[in-house]
Amino acid sequence: MVAAALAGLALVLSQLPAGAQAVADPTSPVTGNATYFDGLGSPYGGCGLPQTQLESPNFVALNVYNTPGDYAFYPRPLTGADVAKMGIWNNGLNCGRWVQVSIGDYCTGVNDGAPNQAFCRNGSWTADQYNGATLTMLVADSCGDANGWCRDDPYHLDLAKDSLNRFVKGGAPVADIYPNHWNNRHVSWSFVPAPSYSGDIQLGFLQGAQVYWPAIAVSHLANGIHGVEYLSGGTWQAAKMNSDMGQSYILNGVTPGASQFQIRVRDVNDQLINNGRVYSFALPGSCGSSCAQAYTAVTYTTGNATTPPTTTPPTTTSPTTPPTTVPPTGACSAAATVVGSWSGGFQATVTVTAGNAPINGWTVGWAFANGERISQLWNATYTTSGSTVTAHDAGWNGPIAANASTSFGYTGTGTPQPITLTCTSP
Repeated sequence: MVAAALAGLALVLSQLPAGAQAVADPTSPVTGNATYFDGLGSPYGGCGLPQTQLESPNFVALNVYNTPGDYAFYPRPLTGADVAKMGIWNNGLNCGRWVQVSIGDYCTGVNDGAPNQAFCRNGSWTADQYNGATLTMLVADSCGDANGWCRDDPYHLDLAKDSLNRFVKGGAPVADIYPNHWNNRHVSWSFVPAPSYSGDIQLGFLQGAQVYWPAIAVSHLANGIHGVEYLSGGTWQAAKMNSDMGQSYILNGVTPGASQFQIRVRDVNDQLINNGRVYSFALPGSCGSSCAQAYTAVTYTTGNATTPPTTTPPTTTSPTTPPTTVPPTGACSAAATVVGSWSGGFQATVTVTAGNAPINGWTVGWAFANGERISQLWNATYTTSGSTVTAHDAGWNGPIAANASTSFGYTGTGTPQPITLTCTSP
């Protein structure tokens, strides 16, 4: 039996104020039952992002409720007396964080999550060759189902099904834990900062967003998100969370009814990220009266908390002292790193870095030297022609600030060989 994470939350107007964490993080790795689900719902997972906008193909769902023996539905977000029923989902406040997951014991009995039944009935937990395989995964969805896994076990994790065979042990993916060696195992896990983080946040408007309901999603976070603040009428105000979709918030414009926005973001420690950096952006013209797509990426400019950027034109420099322009050292560059290999295959990460000037899109090309082929690629689109691969940004990760970076990854068949990459920007 597969535990299905709560799919496709509607974009309702029920909103949750940003606030302090109600459920404390585990102080050390904890052990729980692990199940799997096929993928995020349509158009959004529980955190308010489409699956195509996640920065990793490896993601998990956390429990909405902690109600052992109680399988009733309670309205989300949990408020009032229901706050005592809150699970590690934490009303969405753990969205966008990362967990380090380690495979634990196999159940030789029945582990079906049936209500009011023990886990691993008529059997025992047994170690095998998969124990200790690890994977770092993104919190992207929620589990609120009326079963033992999602209600009785506070440290249950629901894992993306496609990730099960990507767990790594001894430098190589286990490859065959699913389906014959799974049976809803134990895992141990803990929260960790984003691995190899670089660049800055990404922003997009959600379907139906408009001047009078500007719903955004914030992603690519170094350490989660606990709140968004917007500048309106010259003062900073706390945005409302969009239901309990922890990476989606409802803004106001810089003036009432304006299509221009300025925000700053707080992380899981309730600290302003990047020393209070201010992100300025506008509702895209492509949205018309409202955004039709599930996710419409936006570009932004940045300032700081003390002197937020404005739309006032800059003061003209005196003709006798013309401004100095620092030329870019190149539109962009790219470098590939093999992060794992196994018999007949490998996984690589490609880091794209802007030069001394920002870019608004990129294309990376290379040629395999020894018959390698791409099996799967994420955070970019690509085409192939013989041994030549051409990867394009995914839209949301096309804009890169000066000297900043973004990355995409892929798995391939064959034995990895050194490759020479080229990077161009429009």
